[in-house]
Amino acid sequence: MDAKLGENADDLAENADINITPFIDVMLVLLIIFMVAAPLSTVDIPVELPVAVADPPVRPSEPVFITITEDLSLSVGEVATTKETLIMEVGIASKLDRDQRLYLRADTSVPYGELIGVMNQLRGEGYLKVGLVGLDADAVADAPEPKE
Repeated sequence: MDAKLGENADDLAENADINITPFIDVMLVLLIIFMVAAPLSTVDIPVELPVAVADPPVRPSEPVFITITEDLSLSVGEVATTKETLIMEVGIASKLDRDQRLYLRADTSVPYGELIGVMNQLRGEGYLKVGLVGLDADAVADAPEPKE
């Protein structure tokens, strides 16, 4: 508690104001300590990681491409097909190997629902490994523009 000295030293009155200056000083010191100590607490442990020598996946010699064109016609490889005969053509092209990866290509104007419909049809027949084919952004940037 603080005391006020007035004209008369015998009349000391109590002061009820809280002095928060020491509290602010302590908080600033703690803040500085934590700011200095925080970067030191992140320890980098040097570890020599082993080199992975996994063989790259074997690409099939003749991959099975399923293509959906702009007019929503389907083809398996170079053979034109319909939605009804799609599974039969895929079975012929993949030799009924349901573990073989199929590659699905679609024109950019093909509605998303049509693409999912073909994927659902393949999934329903047990073809679960379906990859979507797209162009690499670098390859598109380097390609010459088509002449009209």
